[in-house]
Amino acid sequence: MRASLKNSKRIVVKVGTSTLMYPNGNVNLRTIEKLAMVLSDLCNEGKEVVLVSSGAIGVGCHKLQLPERPTTIPEQQAIAAVGQSELMHIYSKFFGEYGHTVGQVLLTRDVIDYPISRKNVINTFNMLIEKGIVPIVNENDTVAIEEIEHLTKFGDNDRLSAIVLEVIQADLLIMLSDIDGFYDSNPNEFPDSTMFTEINQITPELQALAGGKGSAFGTGGMFTKLAAAEKVLKNGGKMVLTNGNNPSVIFDIINGDAVGTLFATKQLVKGENRI
Repeated sequence: MRASLKNSKRIVVKVGTSTLMYPNGNVNLRTIEKLAMVLSDLCNEGKEVVLVSSGAIGVGCHKLQLPERPTTIPEQQAIAAVGQSELMHIYSKFFGEYGHTVGQVLLTRDVIDYPISRKNVINTFNMLIEKGIVPIVNENDTVAIEEIEHLTKFGDNDRLSAIVLEVIQADLLIMLSDIDGFYDSNPNEFPDSTMFTEINQITPELQALAGGKGSAFGTGGMFTKLAAAEKVLKNGGKMVLTNGNNPSVIFDIINGDAVGTLFATKQLVKGENRI
């Protein structure tokens, strides 16, 4: 199964806020630059790459020198507006150093749900990729309002990345997080935790294991990652969840190395740590 990842042509990479930001709230420029290098080289190899990036609010907090993420929706939306432009500036700079142009794609759920707008989104992605431009996707935080259960709200970029994979018919979703993979218990609390090498279906037992909240500047947790994986599996795709501290791990994943947790539909093999 891992060996088949080498044949992935169109790849979605999702990067979380915890990968882009240091715990102290500063931007992790070293990791972002390495991510830009890795994805640029994949493009040079002939792969088609789409980046789904969190971090707008985190970068906005840094830009505005705020000590922590604000709690009100209007504050978060205003900071996201500042952070999104700053984040795209950083991406544009680093990708540009490796000879690639990026394009911003902001999505809300209603764009995906309606056939005409959905077709327009697909056409935009395909044209960007055809022209060698790397699409960088985020939810449109300035209009997506969770507080009043607005229908345009995706809820998190984990699930958004799975939706992007479906819409553009990508082969593989690589989800970079602050954990090495999916464990049977919290490895930060239990040293004897075991990481699943491969998961073939999302069960209630797995969902029960996916507790906890995201980082101080992010929103995601393991539950949203499982929700994304479930959507990927239903669409016959593949997803790898792994640690994003060193983006070069993307090369290892595509090479078929045993990195992180692979989510893919397959018959169980006796003796392997699979579900």
